[in-house]
Amino acid sequence: MGKTIRLTMAQAVAHFLKKQMTIIDGQKQPIFGGVWAIFGHGNVAGIGEALYQVREELPTFRAHNEQGMAHAAVAFAKASFRQRFMACTTSIGPGALNMVTAAGVAHVNRIPVLLLPGDVFANRAPDPVLQQIEDFGDGTVSANDAFRSVSRYFDRITRPEQIMTALKRAMQVLTDPLDCGPVTLSLCQDVQAEAFDYPESFFEEHVWAQRRPQPDSDELANAIALIRRSEKPVILAGGGVLYSQATKELAAFAEAHDIPVVVTQAGKSAIDETHPLALGSVGVTGTSAANAIAEDTDLVIAVGTRCQDFTTGSWALFKNEKLTMIGLNIAAYDALKHNSHPLVADAREGLKALSAGLTGWRAPASLAEKATREKQIWMEAAAKAMATTNAALPSDAQVIGAVTRTLGGENSILVCAAGGLPGELHKLWPATAPGSYHMEYGFSCMGYEIAGGLGVKMARPDKDVVVMVGDGSYMMLNSELATSVMLGLKITVVLLDNRGYGCINRLQMATGGANFNNLLKDSRYEVMPEIDFRAHAASMGAAAVKVSSITELEQAIEASKKNDRSSVIVIDTDPLITTDEGGHWWDVAVPEVSPRIEVNKARAAYEKARASQRIG
Repeated sequence: MGKTIRLTMAQAVAHFLKKQMTIIDGQKQPIFGGVWAIFGHGNVAGIGEALYQVREELPTFRAHNEQGMAHAAVAFAKASFRQRFMACTTSIGPGALNMVTAAGVAHVNRIPVLLLPGDVFANRAPDPVLQQIEDFGDGTVSANDAFRSVSRYFDRITRPEQIMTALKRAMQVLTDPLDCGPVTLSLCQDVQAEAFDYPESFFEEHVWAQRRPQPDSDELANAIALIRRSEKPVILAGGGVLYSQATKELAAFAEAHDIPVVVTQAGKSAIDETHPLALGSVGVTGTSAANAIAEDTDLVIAVGTRCQDFTTGSWALFKNEKLTMIGLNIAAYDALKHNSHPLVADAREGLKALSAGLTGWRAPASLAEKATREKQIWMEAAAKAMATTNAALPSDAQVIGAVTRTLGGENSILVCAAGGLPGELHKLWPATAPGSYHMEYGFSCMGYEIAGGLGVKMARPDKDVVVMVGDGSYMMLNSELATSVMLGLKITVVLLDNRGYGCINRLQMATGGANFNNLLKDSRYEVMPEIDFRAHAASMGAAAVKVSSITELEQAIEASKKNDRSSVIVIDTDPLITTDEGGHWWDVAVPEVSPRIEVNKARAAYEKARASQRIG
């Protein structure tokens, strides 16, 4: 067995994590950016003591909310293009369960994060312990079993030697481009403190490199033949392009073959949107240019995307009867969706192989000409939507315009997650550099924004991080604003107050529903809430102001650049206005019967729209 070192299980975890490395731009770095921790009786004596021992090599960060700290960890990994990631530890019970939502965010978006919740006693001597959930029919169940459905790998450590196998499996999942996602190692609290003679070799430095699977020759030949036969191809770029660091290859492929590029929420910033062939966002929140090309295409080259319903317009966007799809994806699960011809490979390597096989071939010139015309029409509409205004309650688009004029550019990263803003930003935010647009829309998780902005700043401290968030999402989770101040990690938050859940209110109206329980004024109340967001943000240490116009907003953003800490700028907005141009139908089921005439009309429109869906 060789030399051994006697450590507790928790100490073994800490010493192992600090020795995991990666290579980025030729430089070796720790693959873990640190550990987020909120301690309780289930982890403070075990993991807490162990992290203290390695605090100089593996920094520990204190948060205010377990979901928030896990969101920050997810955002760190996403902003690092999955090349680096973080760990999060909690006590048992509510602390652990608070992380489950963030685990869902990571799972849906295929983002690596290591979750280390404390668990009940493996020896069961003091059962039931404080915060233990007892299953009357299964003595092996604890609260942490809730992580099983939102983890790529789950393990409960009931003996100290089990951690060796578990950590190696965890690293394989966290670094594998196919299996990538959240890992949960549930650490029984008594076992955290138990000692074992671990082999010294277990703690040797390990450097992890990105795996890049090459395309199968038959699948490649088939894809090349399909592209050569196409007349109206379009490239659909997803987040996999960014995680593969394939942005240069994407642009080169489009240029070499004159194929327009449209992007998903996760794929936005995969191509500079000033590029002539870049038509912007596609689908439910798509630009008119991207959707015009998508509706008529006879071949979709889907690169690194899972083709969710917002991208495909609930599979009603692509209307050409001759439509064929190529799924270039590292995961066969995604490459085969909706009868696509699979090309299972790393995105960068797949694009290079396709381009080499298409040497000399270009799409018909009429396609690029149409793309140019449609893009010009869209750019004029977007400029109009984002233009400055004197309106007392500006639209989301007009606020986006102000932020773009003052904080846009390659040195800025825009962060957002849920509500109406993602749709407007998907259309309107001018992403020009890889990763400059950071949207959590796979899970569309309210509360991600501020914690996510903190995580992005930790990953990209050289960038100006601007968070756009609605009042509803801010109210759900804002505590990590205080953490950003505490850590000296400056973010700029633009808070749009439309006094409720404006996005869902609009959807409610569109489906024939009465205005009900979304905007504050349409909810049951004895006293209408008058929330002072400026004062609230200031109470957490942020430099906070409230403005009353777009002009004041731009002035406040400019002034905030001189602040030495996180800034929050509050502006009241209109809950009903949205950009009319662009967009597409989305399948939201409308009741078949209702006493409301509005619902019956919406149902008739719904049934008509469903006729365009391509089922299966």
